[in-house]
Amino acid sequence: MPEFIISDDLPTPAGPYSHVASHGDTVWTAGFGPMDPATGAVPEGIEAQTDAVIDNVERALAAAGLTLADVVKVTVHLEHLHEHFAAFNEVYGRRFTGTRPVRTTVGSTLMNILVEIDVVAVRSH
Repeated sequence: MPEFIISDDLPTPAGPYSHVASHGDTVWTAGFGPMDPATGAVPEGIEAQTDAVIDNVERALAAAGLTLADVVKVTVHLEHLHEHFAAFNEVYGRRFTGTRPVRTTVGSTLMNILVEIDVVAVRSH
C-alpha cells in the first residue's frame, strides 16, 4: 500500500498534494522550491535558492527515513536555464557527492522562483 507524507518541516504544499510518496523501497518527492519552511521567505540568487531547495529535498527525504545518498534520480527545473546552469551546477555538485544520481535539467516557467527539484530515492537494505 502506498504511503503519503505531509511534513510540518517543509513548506506548505501549494496545492492538493503530498510532500513524499513511498511504495515498497521506492520514494518520490514533490517538486520543491526554495521557500523557507518556517517563514516562506525565498532567498535571492540562484546559488542561495539551489541550496535552499536541496535543504527542502533533504527534509522531505528525512521524513521518509532517507538521505541524499539514497537518491537515484533528480529532475531539475531552472527558470533561466542558459543563464543559471553553471552556478546551479556548482552548488549541486557540492551537495550531491560520492556516487551521483542520474539527472535531468530543463528550462521551465516557474512561479517567482529560480529553481525547483524533485527526486526519486530507493531504500537500501
